[in-house]
Amino acid sequence: MRNHGLMSGLAARHEIDLLTFADAASLSAARSSPLAGMCRRIDAAPLPVLSMTRRALTTLFSPWPDMALRLGSKPFADRLAAWLCERDYDVIQIEGIEMARYGLLAQRLAPSARVIFDDHNAEWLLQRRTYEAERELKGWSIGAIYSLIQTWKLTRFERTICRAVDHVLAVSQADAAAIHALDPQLSITVVTNGIDTTFYRPGSVIPIEYGAPALIFSGTMDFRPNVDAVLWFAANVLPKIRATQPSAEFVVVGQRPHARLAALRGQPGIRITGVVEDARPYIAGATVCVVPLRMGGGTRLKVLEALALGVPIVSTSLGIDGFEIVHGREAIVADDPGQFAAEALRTIEDTDRRQTLIENGRRFVEANYDWKVIVPRLAEVYRRTASRDE
Repeated sequence: MRNHGLMSGLAARHEIDLLTFADAASLSAARSSPLAGMCRRIDAAPLPVLSMTRRALTTLFSPWPDMALRLGSKPFADRLAAWLCERDYDVIQIEGIEMARYGLLAQRLAPSARVIFDDHNAEWLLQRRTYEAERELKGWSIGAIYSLIQTWKLTRFERTICRAVDHVLAVSQADAAAIHALDPQLSITVVTNGIDTTFYRPGSVIPIEYGAPALIFSGTMDFRPNVDAVLWFAANVLPKIRATQPSAEFVVVGQRPHARLAALRGQPGIRITGVVEDARPYIAGATVCVVPLRMGGGTRLKVLEALALGVPIVSTSLGIDGFEIVHGREAIVADDPGQFAAEALRTIEDTDRRQTLIENGRRFVEANYDWKVIVPRLAEVYRRTASRDE
């Protein structure tokens, strides 16, 4: 959604070539989709597949973090090299730390281009928080040990990448501060995540009718912070809510539900949808959007979706981290399980509170997080970065 939003806003004044990973069917579909109208050229390499054995070995013996190795691909590198030989690009923008290795390649092959690294999260901090949450929950588990090792490696790798490129983009002031902690001399601009507030607006879809108070969580459901959030909420918060509202339902919407969520299927008051064609009807029909995140970084698009669609939010402090949200104005913030349950119940039952959150949340997202507001900030980064060569 971030990449699409940025490209859609830039396309009117910039020529964009997109090189990514996709299978043949997805690439063919992209070339005949609205995306093709934004891009001069679209190409893709097959997504590399790493065995768990190889990932385990690299976790132990490679100086690079797991995230930096996942998308290592000779076909992709060859395509990129060919493109850089064919054209002189002004800007090469690298999306996310998984692609950062190709920023180093681009610098070597196209030294006159400005390389910009869009750091979707302060990854070293995200991994450290994951390690701390795993330690608190399970002690020295395999997950905790893995995250501790990755924290060390990501700290070194993220610092190296950010120093190597011409400019770094962060998604929030909090992330910019965390990236600056790696090196205070880094050149960083905050270009927040955003949303199309026309596509995501109250009345844009027919809401799902749940027939009972529905608490929704949406996201990619094999992502560790999302899995942890759902399991924590189901075990520690939902029973307290259902003690007062027995018909309340926890609805989990998102693709690729992790195997750890299988134990929740069939439990009273829990529905796991898996992938859906459009998440908006599910979100729009919910009574409350819950964001019980305890690990992670960056800013969450699920928060913007709910705010734009007019659904009240109850979140942990970490869930709204990076947004200038005020408790009680745009969302409700609670970290303790009992407090979270109490705030969710009050939000379900208090019509005036719900309406206040809905109105304030919609105004907030329109004023600060519509792509029309955000894209000019990125265009200004291009202008400033290019002017340093003049």
